[in-house]
Amino acid sequence: MDTARSFVGQDNARDRSGMADTILEMRGITKTFPGVKALQDVTLQVERGTVHAICGENGAGKSTLMKVLSGVYPAGTFDGQILLEGSPVEFRSINDSEAAGVVIIHQELALSPYLSIAENIYLGNEQARGGFIDWNRTNLEAGKLLRRVGLKDNPITKIVDIGVGKQQLVEIAKALSKEVKLLILDEPTAALNDDDSAHLLELIANLKDEGITSIIISHKLNEIEAIADKVTIIRDGRTIETLDLRAGEVTEERIIKGMVGRDLESRYPDHESHVGEELLRIEGWNVFHPIDRTRQIVFDANLNVKAGEIVGIAGLMGAGRTELAMSVFGRSYGSNISGHVYKRGQEIKVGTVAQAVKNGIAYATEDRKRYGLNLIDDIKRNISGSALGKLASFGLVNANQETTVANGYRKSMNIKAPTVAAITGKLSGGNQQKVVLSKWMYADPDVLILDEPTRGIDVGAKYEIYTIINKLADEGKGVIVISSELPELLGICDRIYTLSEGHITADVPRAEATPERLMQHMTTYRETTDA
Repeated sequence: MDTARSFVGQDNARDRSGMADTILEMRGITKTFPGVKALQDVTLQVERGTVHAICGENGAGKSTLMKVLSGVYPAGTFDGQILLEGSPVEFRSINDSEAAGVVIIHQELALSPYLSIAENIYLGNEQARGGFIDWNRTNLEAGKLLRRVGLKDNPITKIVDIGVGKQQLVEIAKALSKEVKLLILDEPTAALNDDDSAHLLELIANLKDEGITSIIISHKLNEIEAIADKVTIIRDGRTIETLDLRAGEVTEERIIKGMVGRDLESRYPDHESHVGEELLRIEGWNVFHPIDRTRQIVFDANLNVKAGEIVGIAGLMGAGRTELAMSVFGRSYGSNISGHVYKRGQEIKVGTVAQAVKNGIAYATEDRKRYGLNLIDDIKRNISGSALGKLASFGLVNANQETTVANGYRKSMNIKAPTVAAITGKLSGGNQQKVVLSKWMYADPDVLILDEPTRGIDVGAKYEIYTIINKLADEGKGVIVISSELPELLGICDRIYTLSEGHITADVPRAEATPERLMQHMTTYRETTDA
C-alpha cells in the first residue's frame, strides 16, 4: 500500500489556490558549530495556512534550521533574522517560541512514558486552580484534544501502553493545547507503519483546513508530493530552491535532483551478482516471546544465504522479522529458542552475542540510536568497539592504531565529520548508519544481517548504503537485508524471503519477484514455501 496515496485523491480535492499572506520568513540564517558551518545564508518563506516541506540529504541542515526557528538554538547563537507574521522575533528558548505559537515536534518524541496521556499533554502547562492541579479539567480538556486528533484512548492511559503512531498524535494534541499557529514536524512518519502514517498525514491536511500552518521535514518524497503545497530544498547548509507542488508538475526525480545536485539515473546502483556456495543455513528455528513464554513469535523457520548473495526478508509490521534476526544473533531476543544454525555445512553455536560474532555473524540493528551506537562517545570508539581484540596488545588498546583504523573508515565510507573524535550523536542519521556499518565491517563477519539499513535517511545516503552492501557481497560475504520498503528489496536483493505471522511463506528469486507477489505471500502464512 502506498501510504501517501491512500488519501491523495481527497487531498487533491482540497482547494489549494488563493494562498494567503506570509506567516514566516527566515532571512540569511547562518549557524556555525566548531569546525562546521551547518547553515549559510539560508532563506525560507512560508505562506499562512499551507503545508511547507523541507527536503535535503542527511546533514544538509534541515533540523538545525528548525532548531534555530524554535529557540532550541537561541537568538544570539546564529546570524540572520526571523520574522513571524511580519514582525521580527528573537526566541531565546522553546518557551518563547511556543508562547508565540511556534511548536516543534522532534523526530525523537519527548514524552514521559510513565505519565498519562493527559499529564504529558499539559506537562509544563498545567491546568491549576488555587495552586493545585485540577485533574478533572486536565482529563476533560485532554479528551477533547485527543478526539480532535482522532484518538479514542482514555486520557489517563500511560504513554508506555500506546504505540508509536498514537504517541505522535499525542504530541500533536500537546501542540494544539498551546494554541499553535505554526507546527513543525521533523520526520513524523519515520517510525510509523503505513496505516499510522496515512492517518497522521490526513490529520496534517485537516489542521491546514483549520488554518494551522505546518512545516514538515521528511525523506519520504511520495508523502511530500501528496501533502505539501511547497517544498524548499536545502543542500550543504544552503537554500537551493523552493518548488510549488500545487500545479502537480513537480516529480520525485525533480526533487531528488535538487537534493543531491545531480540526476540519479537509478535509485539502486548496478550490480552483477557472483553467488557462491552456501554460507549460512538456519533450520527449524522457533522463538517464543521473552516475557510471555507461551506465545510463539517465529515458527519452524528455514532459510539460507550463500557467499556473495544479498538475501531480503520482507514482512508486514509484527511479522517477526527483527525477532528472527535478533534471536539468531546470540539469542538477543526471545525465549525457548530451538533450531540449528550451520555455517559452511558445520553446525555452530550462537547462544550468546560473543559466540555469534566469533562465528562470523553480525547484526546491525534497526534502532541504531538505542542499540547500535554509543551516542555520547566518538566515532573512533564506536567503530573499534566490535573488535577491540584486533587493537589490543598486552590487554591495552593501541590508541594510534585505533585512530588510523577509524580514519580509514571515515574516508572510505564518506562519513561527514571533521575528525573521528566527533561525537556520534551529533551526526546525521545517514552518517550514524555509516558508523554502524563501519563497526561491523571492521569486525569482518562472514554474514551481515542489516535490519532496516536505510530507515530515516535520504535518497543520496541510501544510494551510498546500497553501494556498500554490493561491495560486501562482492567480497564474498553473505548479506541479509530486512526492509519495510519492497522497492528497496526488489532493487538490491538476489532472493527475497517473505514472512507472515512468524512463518516463512516463500523464497522468491529476484527474477520472479514483484510487489504484488511479495505482498500476497506477506499477508498469509498458509501459503506453501514453493516460490
